[in-house]
Amino acid sequence: MTESGKPILYSYFRSSCSWRVRIALALKSIDYETIPVNLLKDGGQQLAIIEYLEETRPTPRLLPRDPKKRASVRMISDLIAGGIQPLQNLSILKEVGQEKQLAWAQKAISSGFNALEQILQSTAGKYCVGDEVSMADLCLVPQVANAERFKVDLTLYPTISRINKSLLALEAFQVSHPCRQPDTPPELRA
Repeated sequence: MTESGKPILYSYFRSSCSWRVRIALALKSIDYETIPVNLLKDGGQQLAIIEYLEETRPTPRLLPRDPKKRASVRMISDLIAGGIQPLQNLSILKEVGQEKQLAWAQKAISSGFNALEQILQSTAGKYCVGDEVSMADLCLVPQVANAERFKVDLTLYPTISRINKSLLALEAFQVSHPCRQPDTPPELRA
């Protein structure tokens, strides 16, 4: 916390993990201070931070009241944040080697998106789980951006693409976008 009582977010503009937390902060109208950091690996704590925000600032809800829907939100969030995103992190891609990075990232994302598309066909409404924005949606948008960056063919994933388009129209997803962060390089700014 800052002296003014604002929470501090240590953030890297392109980090999927930071982006998820920025969306949650924007949805919950929490004013915060950003301290840019340039880390090549993410701490994996973003879901815990989002759950903490949910417990301390419960509106708007990011976890549904219904236990079955809440379990679906957590399952989708875990699939994306723990099963897809880490496989195409910069630290992993460096180990794979420059010449194999694109193919590796495409395979990792496509494999995860194949599973996710099937899950979303049974859970989705307007968003990942029903018609309310949830923690799963906070995970989806940054991962779709990564898929686009690594040139994954998103036409194979119509449910993912439809939900992503709906979410990107919301203000919280726009203000938290990497192209609008204080540490975004000028050539990548919106």
